[in-house]
This record gives sequence, C-alpha cells and structure tokens, in this order.
Amino acid sequence: MMEVKKNTAGERDTAEERNTEGERNSAEGRSAAAGQFTAGEGNSGEERELRRRTAERSIIKTYRKQLWSRFTRAINDYKLILDGDRIAVCISGGKDSMLMAKLFQELYRHGMRNFEVTYLVMNPGYNSENFRLLQENASLLGIPIQVFPTPIFDIVAKEGESPCYLCARMRRGYLYSKAKELGCNKIALGHHYDDVIETILMGMLYGGQVQTMMPKLHSNNFEGMELIRPMYLIREADIIRWAAFNGLHFLRCACRFTERSEETYGENSKRLAVKKLIRMLAKEEPVIENNIFKSVENVNLSTIVAYKQDGVRHHFLDDYDQNSIS
Repeated sequence: MMEVKKNTAGERDTAEERNTEGERNSAEGRSAAAGQFTAGEGNSGEERELRRRTAERSIIKTYRKQLWSRFTRAINDYKLILDGDRIAVCISGGKDSMLMAKLFQELYRHGMRNFEVTYLVMNPGYNSENFRLLQENASLLGIPIQVFPTPIFDIVAKEGESPCYLCARMRRGYLYSKAKELGCNKIALGHHYDDVIETILMGMLYGGQVQTMMPKLHSNNFEGMELIRPMYLIREADIIRWAAFNGLHFLRCACRFTERSEETYGENSKRLAVKKLIRMLAKEEPVIENNIFKSVENVNLSTIVAYKQDGVRHHFLDDYDQNSIS
C-alpha cells in the first residue's frame, strides 16, 4: 500500500480548541462567501472555476489540519486503500459525501494513484429540486458523477412511521450491486467522527449493546466487496465550516418522509437526541468526545460479562474457574 503523507503532530483537538479555531475560520468563511461566493445560478464560467479552485485549495490550505490531514490519517491508520483498488465513492448530495469526493480528487492530484475511482450517485427518488441541486453542486465542484435510478423512496413510503432503517439497508444494497457491476471492489461512504461516537452511544442507550461504526468492513451479501469510511476522523463541525467558507449549500435530508414531517421527525430522532447529549457533556468536559471514540479501542474482555464474536456468545463464567482472581 502506498502511504499518504500525514500530519503526526499531536492528538485530536479538544472541543475548546476546535471551537476557537473554528470561529476564526467561520468568520473568514463568512467574509469570503459574502465577497465572492454568492450562492445561486447565473455565475460566469470564470467565477465557477474560481469557486472550484478555491474550494479545493481550502481543503489543502485553510482546513488542512481539520480535513486533509485527518482524511489521509484514516486511510493510513486503517489501511483503507490498497494497490489496485477500484473504489465507488458514493455521493448522496449532502455535505459529507460531496467533501469526500473532493478529498479523493485531491488525493489523486497529490500523487496517490495506485487506485481507481468512480463517483457514484444513486437517485432513490429525489424530487426535481433536490436532484437539480445535487447536479449543480457536482458540476460546480468538478465532480464527474455517474447517476443511476432506484425505486427506494416509493418502496419505503409504504412502510410504517420509521422507514429509515429499511431505506439505509436498501441504499447500501443498491450501491454494492451497482459498484460491483462497474468493476469496483470497494464502496466509500461519508460517515464522519461524530457519526461514530453517536453510534456508540446509541447502541448503549437504545440497543443495550456495545458496538461501533467500523472504519471498514467486508460485505456479507456481496462477495469480494468491502465498505470503507475515509472520513472517520473528520469532525462534522469542520465539514460545515468548509462548506460555509466556500459559500456551498448542499442537500440536508432529501427523504420524502422527512419532507412531510421534518420538524417532528427531526426533534424526535434518537440520533439528534444523542448528538445534543454529547454536545452538552462536551461543554462541561471537552475530552468526553474523544473518550467515547477511544472506548471501543480500549475494551478489556476480562472485565466484560459477555460478548459475541462471529455469532458465538462468550460468557465470563465459561472459564471463570480456570482464571486466577486478582
């Protein structure tokens, strides 16, 4: 595997440090956006080219520590890209996947060329306005997307009050299937650091289990396929700041279900509740976010009552009498 040069100075920022630096970058971003990056149609070709180049440069320069260094660090630490990989970078039209696509372009531009990339957009049934916004952003940012349609929204609309789980599973299946059809062996999804720590807490609080969102995993249903998450170490707040800095507006949630009840649905979302809980705790103790993240790296099985591995349940009483008491 070709190793990407990365920034090794120091651990992840604390919430306080991020907020201080983020406010400064955000202020710069508001100034830039107000001065030259007005959203909307009608920009000349030269203006669009300037916006694209500025967005790319800000990844490497302005937000190098927050975005570029953490992207390359995740690739190296978790061995996400190997020689000869053909990766389908999956784009939903949101801020996370759009930034991920740009990061992959920068990775290739800066010399890591031992892999091939396809920028894949699955249209689950977006309304015309949302789909147009996705296409406009891809064009503006110079992302050569390949679009394929699916009937997912039509199917999940017939489900009960919370079709999100079904929708997510169907999306994953369609993406794997199309990526494999195109000759890819991996799909890249845009989940970030905040998604990871929220998933850890959600599993404990709502699922009664300790698990995490893995940086990579093999597909159970599509032989030879693998899922990777190269945004694993990037904070959501920094993605938002990058978008604001460049005057970019992306899809938030284009689901038909949440379109009909966005306020009620959003406020009752378990993930949103956990996000707010983490934010509240981090204000009092900034290290909490990193501690949640590290908790699933520091598991001591000798202090666990029971755990599952490869579908087999292990209990501490299984070999309790063989272990000495300390």
